[in-house]
Amino acid sequence: MENLGAGIAALGIIGPGIGIGILAGLASAAISRNPEAGGQIRGLAIILAAFAEGLGVLAIVVGLLAIFIK
Repeated sequence: MENLGAGIAALGIIGPGIGIGILAGLASAAISRNPEAGGQIRGLAIILAAFAEGLGVLAIVVGLLAIFIK
């Protein structure tokens, strides 16, 4: 049962993956529309991607805890 719970917890990585993809697409579109603001947009996109990756790592940690903590 622990492995099933870990698998379900690891599915939490799907959301941040989709979010980062959308973020990258919108950031590249914004930079192409306004190249002068490219530095600010790129910096904000990197920070937001880091937050999304943090959520993905949290999902994997919860999955590992479900396996190893009894």
